[in-house]
Amino acid sequence: MTARIAVFGTESTGKTTLARRLADLFAAPWAPEYVRCFWDEHNGVIRDEDLGAIAKGQIENEETAAARADSIVICDTELITNTIWADLLFPGACPDWVRREAERRAPNYALYLLCDTDVEFVDDGQRCFPGTAERERCRQIWRQALIARNLPFVEVSGSLETRLMHAATAIERVAGVTVASPGSTR
Repeated sequence: MTARIAVFGTESTGKTTLARRLADLFAAPWAPEYVRCFWDEHNGVIRDEDLGAIAKGQIENEETAAARADSIVICDTELITNTIWADLLFPGACPDWVRREAERRAPNYALYLLCDTDVEFVDDGQRCFPGTAERERCRQIWRQALIARNLPFVEVSGSLETRLMHAATAIERVAGVTVASPGSTR
């Protein structure tokens, strides 16, 4: 069975970079965050009526990557994140089926890697909450989402290399896999 690893957390916490590096380190497929593609395809315009399409794209990215996996797949976010963002940016607009699907899928992840906000905020045009207090509030929202569902998670913080080392160790322990990349940082 394929172990799904979710790189999780609020914006500008290095999730995509970490997901790509972990995929390389473990020679595993990774599922990119679909909303970035949607954003680019729609000239940076997202409306509440787009939330279902974004969720479907996220599911498709993940399932496509999982179909290529031997033992693990690294997911750059997942549907709980979609629901959190929907609640923050489009209160009351998240389709019920997205919430149900997020709850159904959440226990299928072997591990969530909760990325801390201790890295520099980078505004790439898709960001919403640049302030320190806002970032901390969002970090707590994502953390509480894991705790409330009793989902397995490890918090990763520090430099990219430190995050990578801690995340890789946690993945090895939880998924029973070993680093495949010869240029490991450990």
